[in-house]
Amino acid sequence: MAIAMNRLGAKSNTGEGGEDPARFVPLPNGDSKNSYIKQVASARFGVTSHYLVNARELQIKMAQGAKPGEGGQLPGHKVDENIAKFRYATPGVQLISPPPHHDIYSIEDLAQLIFDLKNSNPDAAVSVKLVSEVGVGTIAAGVAKAHADKVLISGDSGGTGASPLSSIKYAGVPWELGLAETHQTLVLNDLRGRIRVETDGQMKTGRDVAIATLLGAEEFGFATAPLIVEGCIMMRKCHLNTCPVGIATQDPALRKKFAGQPEHIVNFFFFVAEELRQIMARLGFRTINEMVGRVDKLKVHKAIDHWKAKGLDLTPLLQTPDVGPEIPRYCVQKQDHGLTDVLDNKLIELCNPALEKKDKVTLDLPIRNVNRTTGTMLSSRVAKQYGLEGLPEDTITIKFSGSAGQSFGAFLSRGITLILEGESNDYLGKGLSGGKIIVFPPKQALYAPEETILIGNTSLYGGTQGEAYCYGMAGERFAVRNSGVRAVVEGTGDHGCEYMTGGVVVVLGQTGRNFAAGMSGGVAFVLNEFDKFQSRCNFGMVELEKVKSADDKKTLHQMITSHFMHTGSRNAKRILDSWDSMLPKFEKVMPVDYKRVLEERKKKKAAASK
Repeated sequence: MAIAMNRLGAKSNTGEGGEDPARFVPLPNGDSKNSYIKQVASARFGVTSHYLVNARELQIKMAQGAKPGEGGQLPGHKVDENIAKFRYATPGVQLISPPPHHDIYSIEDLAQLIFDLKNSNPDAAVSVKLVSEVGVGTIAAGVAKAHADKVLISGDSGGTGASPLSSIKYAGVPWELGLAETHQTLVLNDLRGRIRVETDGQMKTGRDVAIATLLGAEEFGFATAPLIVEGCIMMRKCHLNTCPVGIATQDPALRKKFAGQPEHIVNFFFFVAEELRQIMARLGFRTINEMVGRVDKLKVHKAIDHWKAKGLDLTPLLQTPDVGPEIPRYCVQKQDHGLTDVLDNKLIELCNPALEKKDKVTLDLPIRNVNRTTGTMLSSRVAKQYGLEGLPEDTITIKFSGSAGQSFGAFLSRGITLILEGESNDYLGKGLSGGKIIVFPPKQALYAPEETILIGNTSLYGGTQGEAYCYGMAGERFAVRNSGVRAVVEGTGDHGCEYMTGGVVVVLGQTGRNFAAGMSGGVAFVLNEFDKFQSRCNFGMVELEKVKSADDKKTLHQMITSHFMHTGSRNAKRILDSWDSMLPKFEKVMPVDYKRVLEERKKKKAAASK
């Protein structure tokens, strides 16, 4: 499908599952498999710096029209080697998408993520996917004010066949309602001119596109119809791995049945475009922009043949906002993302020898809390030039002194080390992509770092690779959805390691409540000196073990040693100096499914070697 959309000059969407980096490379015949819309969903599966720089649009998926307010779950039997590789997970272990983004609890938080993504790829547009609902116009106005380039209003029809039947039948509302409200609200608040509006939800024909345009959209999403063109027969078995036409399955035998070709989709969209041209000609429009919001061209037919629809008043949908002709009805200007003032412009200039020749660069700079998303634009340059491998370790080492703003080191690429002597706001190391982050308090600090929150909430959210060492406590949701980062911290707030699928976390002190909720992979080691951890751990998917194996002891000792070397932690030194007596006090948090799969793989490997 990506090949077909790229041939048409359109964009295909990765969805939330990451993407094979091999698709980023054009094919010999000039075609491209790259999906130019890269989705950033709540689980952040496969969202790395390399993934982000290979996009033309970055889409924040707040919810899905077919199941608004719900997360998702990929059963373990569908997580094959490829999916596990691209999502930084373990084959055979289920993957959970949480309902909310854990770094978005307000419009201000959404604005921060938009800023993060714009820093991660300054050339890409940033869009926000909302669902059609009452009041969505107000949310869309907030999205526009948060400097998104586009807002998508998703309707209730369509969506994956794996959605719960109750959601498919009873949740969500049609895109027409949400789209009309969104367009009217944006125009009334003079925001429509700086944001594009898209809609989707079972669009099939040129007539659908024409109606959507007249209601206020200028971009349109198709999914079910192109899938049917490619052979989908709507069995609604997407979650069972038994798709009989080879589309929604990882079964090699079933995948051979897939008979779709890019030409099928190209042909389909030519027909859609031709029907739209005919409708435009009849209405007297030459361009899409002329049509946007022209609800006066829509005529309501009385539903005389259906008792439920009799007397239905569609007047609110067909209102033309009462504003002057100077107020734009479609997008006419680009958003100002404020990238000219970010600290990374200076960092990129100073780190040019490393970017161009891989020469080592060491810097020592001050930082303030107005310096947000520091290191991200620099990382995007590394990812664009050197791909997923990045630079050799510690090629770029930057020591900052002061108070770092939000998203310090977000999507940090391999080869970059950020050292912070001071403190950090929320979202430190969000989407960490191979880099290293070290945080410790000022040497003259009078407080006890082991008992003081030094980094904010939701640190290392969605991290895929790299290391992090913090000589201090973390706020809530430390390492939520971590899938590969190795991190050491002195203590955490509530919900630590939530939905974690990989990596190793070491906590050298107390945790908050609900630790390891939804944790399906990876390992955590928690120092349980005061026997309180059992009451704070969520045992829904994990169990506790003592640290017994030689590999576990080695990993734990190495990580605490690195923590001491990087931060000078007194707590780490105390533990290392009394290793034999302190080791029994550590609890190993082990996901049950993860343990089962590791044991099965170990047995298979042993049997194969005989």
